[in-house]
Amino acid sequence: MPKSPKDYERNVFINCPFDDDYRSLLRPLVFTILHMGFKPRIALERADSAENRIDKIVELIQSCRFGIHDLSRCIAATAGEHYRLNMPLELGIDYACRRFKRGMKSKRILILEHTKHQTKPALSDLAGCDTEHHSGHPETLIQVVRDWLVQEANENSLPAARIFADFLDFMADTDAELLSLGWPREHIDKMKLHELMKKMTKWIAWNTV
Repeated sequence: MPKSPKDYERNVFINCPFDDDYRSLLRPLVFTILHMGFKPRIALERADSAENRIDKIVELIQSCRFGIHDLSRCIAATAGEHYRLNMPLELGIDYACRRFKRGMKSKRILILEHTKHQTKPALSDLAGCDTEHHSGHPETLIQVVRDWLVQEANENSLPAARIFADFLDFMADTDAELLSLGWPREHIDKMKLHELMKKMTKWIAWNTV
């Protein structure tokens, strides 16, 4: 168990692709978790080159009661492209912690796909598991994650439509602020996630009740 049980109860591990194409989903995903009063935990939050990556992933997973695993990009998109195995591996680690590690039976897992049953041919062991799909739409992703946290954490929350509207307002406000400070457009678009999360936290504290 983590040092602080309170942190464990509010931590949400995010397992997803980190490439540019997924940025349009990762940002609203993180914003939704913060908006609902939870703390996103993701490998991108630390950049220590001397740190073993798999050890970091295991540590993060063990620190989180909740795990969101997006398998929507596991399938190769073009001929010759390798099947992406990192996301299924991390899902397996999270499930193993829930199944076998003392004190972690309360772990909750959300498996996301692009379309329903997308991963079934490759991961037939998931056939008996409930999954959700987002079709690549940020608004749908916010709805799915919001509803899941409300159900599994017994949380009260604003409706997904309000969270989505707040996310759009945050992005517009941040864009205007950074442009006024002289940030180049390409740097704004590729701002590191840990820096953007700090801005999200501050914006939510000032603009939501």
